[in-house]
Amino acid sequence: MILTCLLIGTVGFYLIEDFEILNAFYMAVITMSTVGFTEVHELTDKGRFFTAIYILLNLGVLAYAVSVLTSFILEGKLKSIYKNYMTDLKINKLKNHVIVCGYGRNGKEACDELRRSNEQFVVIEKNQEVFSELKENSEFPRVIGDATSDNALKLVGIDRAGVIIIATPSDADNVFITLTAREMKPDIKIIARASLPESESKLYRAGANNVILPDLLGGMFMAQMVTKPVVIEFLNLMTGFSGQHYHLEQLRYEDLKPIYQNKTLKELEIHKKTGGTVIGVKDDVKGLIPSPNSATLIGPDDTIVVLGGEETIKLLKDNFLNKA
Repeated sequence: MILTCLLIGTVGFYLIEDFEILNAFYMAVITMSTVGFTEVHELTDKGRFFTAIYILLNLGVLAYAVSVLTSFILEGKLKSIYKNYMTDLKINKLKNHVIVCGYGRNGKEACDELRRSNEQFVVIEKNQEVFSELKENSEFPRVIGDATSDNALKLVGIDRAGVIIIATPSDADNVFITLTAREMKPDIKIIARASLPESESKLYRAGANNVILPDLLGGMFMAQMVTKPVVIEFLNLMTGFSGQHYHLEQLRYEDLKPIYQNKTLKELEIHKKTGGTVIGVKDDVKGLIPSPNSATLIGPDDTIVVLGGEETIKLLKDNFLNKA
């Protein structure tokens, strides 16, 4: 609006008073800013009338501009714009990251686990109020938007993402997001939430790699607390619900230091060196092997699954994995 008024003033003085362009621009600036410097030459009656109207117009525009700037400063809009800009910069730097759609109960738990595992992730949620309880130091990249929209998924970098977790409360939305994500990036891994058992097959048909039914798992978990309480107590160690922190960690062949590649579990001596317990191996031919024997060879595309506490997992990574 300010630039438009400046253009109107320049053209007006140029046509009415026959000023040169530079002089017309000068008159427009001093009139618009109300500083009252000397006129280029005395104005005609038409010029005075135009100037009077032009001053009134500028007073209105400047008053509006001041009110807008004041609201930006006092209402925090400027800070919001800056935060959005910084968020965009963070998202644009992410590669092979995780996208979490929905920050409800399941989405929040997924984000907490991703944060504990130092995974890069970004959240997309259409309800801004769900982030109101977050503290400043718990900030993470997030976008306020509808995940069913192509543009929203582009904003969170779906073209560079490795995994998308779809955890909105609506099964219909989850199916639609799954279809959209699979179309936009065919090789992305899709993990989707379903509330109803009949939605599971629809999500798989839509392109999901894994479908989780939290209500079904929760009911099964509660029942097994009665039938298999010790087993559940053991599982609680890995979830952290018991207050102790045990974790399952995976060691991929590709991430192992060269001296530990193409070795048997006996030669690796994982338990002796770190205290961790090997509870499984994912073989590229045989699949998942629970409780593997010590003669199991770890070759290309194989993965070792180890159980241990926080210190154990730290020793495991320091001793066996490449730092790069």
